[in-house]
Amino acid sequence: MADAKILATIERSDTEQLQISVSEYKGKSYLNMRIYYTTDEGATWLPTKKGVTFSPDQLDLLTEAIEAARQEFMSEG
Repeated sequence: MADAKILATIERSDTEQLQISVSEYKGKSYLNMRIYYTTDEGATWLPTKKGVTFSPDQLDLLTEAIEAARQEFMSEG
């Protein structure tokens, strides 16, 4: 894959984070959510096999699912 543009990083622990990025592969763009880990106190982050990739035509469905989750969590309070 080409160089990814990181959109967000969510810390999961001192040695693990979720990176949300956009990248291009074979001329097509994708949204990637992947767990990265570090063994050198954050100087270098390496990808794991744990992750998921979305094509642009799946983003509306993902957005709807996130909004439904937000509504669920808001109704719990």
